[in-house]
Amino acid sequence: MTSPFRRSVAEHRAGIKDIVVTAFKNPGTETLVLDRAVGRILAVPLTAPRSLPPWDNSQMDGYAVNTADLGSEPLRVVAPIAAGVGAPTLEPGTAAPIMTGAPVPTGANTVIPIEAANPNTFPSAAETTSGFHVRLPAMAEASSYIRTIGSDIAAGDPVLGAGTLLGPTSLGLLAGLGIGEVTVLRRPEVLLLSTGDELVAPGGELAPGQIHDANTTLLATALEAAGCAVSTVGVLDDSPESFVTSLGHALEAGERAYSLVLSSGGISQGAFDVVKEVLINHGIEFGSVAMQPGGPQGAGTLGLPGHTPVAFIAFPGNPVSAYVSYEMFLRPALAEILSLPERQQLTARLTEDVTSMPGKLQVRRGTYDNGTFTPLGGASSHLLAALAASNSFILINEDTTALPAGSDVQALIIGDGS
Repeated sequence: MTSPFRRSVAEHRAGIKDIVVTAFKNPGTETLVLDRAVGRILAVPLTAPRSLPPWDNSQMDGYAVNTADLGSEPLRVVAPIAAGVGAPTLEPGTAAPIMTGAPVPTGANTVIPIEAANPNTFPSAAETTSGFHVRLPAMAEASSYIRTIGSDIAAGDPVLGAGTLLGPTSLGLLAGLGIGEVTVLRRPEVLLLSTGDELVAPGGELAPGQIHDANTTLLATALEAAGCAVSTVGVLDDSPESFVTSLGHALEAGERAYSLVLSSGGISQGAFDVVKEVLINHGIEFGSVAMQPGGPQGAGTLGLPGHTPVAFIAFPGNPVSAYVSYEMFLRPALAEILSLPERQQLTARLTEDVTSMPGKLQVRRGTYDNGTFTPLGGASSHLLAALAASNSFILINEDTTALPAGSDVQALIIGDGS
């Protein structure tokens, strides 16, 4: 059994990063159709199998002509060229009505917009058959209003690098290139559990002294938004024997081996803190971090008899403490490994006085709006409504005990937590 640790926020963040980097290495790959690949990480670099556009096409509704034929004489109009069909070679001395996106015919080297033609409307089929003529400007630059082949991307050019986080625009590019499926990294498998005899699943009836379990939903949705595949087992009770049995069964139930187990609750100084009581003998270190809320923490490699060792992180049980722990320790590691955007940090002006307890980094929730930060909920770690109404944190260092209204602070923008 190891002695309880005492760490700074920076020390614990570095420790969690080391655990997660080791746990999530070599995740394997899988191949997905494009509409299932949003939010996934590309496993291999891609090059363009063809050019985009794949052929010269018109940027405007107008006339496809050769600049050598422009002059004082009207040009005979030939059959129109629509998008989605091949274009016959343009004969010298003629002009072909062409629609936006339609292929530019061989023999043409420019497109004259319909607005510049006289008349400035296309002829009917009957008029074209009877020998309709159009007068066009005497001069035009070659390649005007033509999207040339490969002007977006040429065949063989790099498209996306390995490690790219796939979103709507990158997937749209792949679709435009005719790529129908991609090889992506498998999502890390995370087993999530909560502990506490007082917890009841949402929708269940509460007995005296019970509360609903918010942490499973709070942390599961945060992990899934970060790109993890999450399995939940609900609430494990506070009996050491039952806890070990249930945890063992949960570890066996996954289709693939879990990369990480994350728990909330049961790690403080109470008489029934079963997670710490049991797992301190199986490779997990527990202690405190100089932060409020979220001081109690645990981490290590779980060596449960009969099971493959697995990375384990333990958060405190109060919902705000658990979520602050996720944002401060786990999400930064996930952001680096899973190519997530980092949280934006902005300078803000406090709208009211704030007091702080010395000796610990204070993480205060609140709202950032147009350069100001308004605190919500104070230091209490149970105020879910205040957390839900917040879009940012401010961090008050260990030596600061008071910040008057108007002080500049750094606001960490968490938005809706995704």
